[in-house]
Amino acid sequence: MILIGTSGFSYDDWVGKYYPPEIPKRGWLSFYAREFPVCEINYTYYRVPSPRTLEQIARKTPEGFLFTIKAHKEMTHEREGNEAVFAQFVEALKPLIRSRRFGCILAQFPYSFHATKANRDYLRAFRDRLGDLPVVVEFRNAYWLRPPTFDLLRENSLGFCCVDEPRLEGLIPPMAEVTSDIAYVRFHGRNAAKWWQHQYAWERYDYTYSEEELLEWVPKIRHLDEGARVTFVFANNHWQAQAIGTARQLRMLLKQKSMT
Repeated sequence: MILIGTSGFSYDDWVGKYYPPEIPKRGWLSFYAREFPVCEINYTYYRVPSPRTLEQIARKTPEGFLFTIKAHKEMTHEREGNEAVFAQFVEALKPLIRSRRFGCILAQFPYSFHATKANRDYLRAFRDRLGDLPVVVEFRNAYWLRPPTFDLLRENSLGFCCVDEPRLEGLIPPMAEVTSDIAYVRFHGRNAAKWWQHQYAWERYDYTYSEEELLEWVPKIRHLDEGARVTFVFANNHWQAQAIGTARQLRMLLKQKSMT
């Protein structure tokens, strides 16, 4: 089962590009959920969500809609003395779990998270602190891409996040790998000029994919889905609603290929 959506939905710059101007902000998610079956929630990286907030967003979506939730930065970037935040994070997810709208946790680690023994041990601790909740790991540093890493992920039921991003030295190349029953792909765009040097965070994700670039991923996504229970695909090139176009185009290309 391939579910396609975007990384986030609450962007002011989507008004007029995707959201009709007459729709109030509180209606954006309901509008989004009419077209897409899944959404990746990213604000949780900056602040731990409350159970009430996640319950409220769940109510705005139809039955069967799923959310994937990005881990808080204390869990992935500030990795010392953070045991309490794991318990708080798990508690916040309960409304999504009860309503069957929880897909998985996305743990995006920084480029500075190197493939060391200490960090491998941290991944094991990460799994232990989250119990049996489904977790997908996104590395930013290509040195993790070794057979022992994939063995570690499989041994701990941790999914591997595949990415499309600029082809810069040290970043993750566009590889397709399944290490749990969840496959996961994020399209960050290929804005190499702004990846490391930018004034605003959105500049990194200011990119419009061509059909040829997305076609490269069609067989890879099909391959991932053959080995997974569910395959999440998210467009993160969110500036000016470019992610909407990417998600729609991927949906169309995958449908076309399934009919040939």
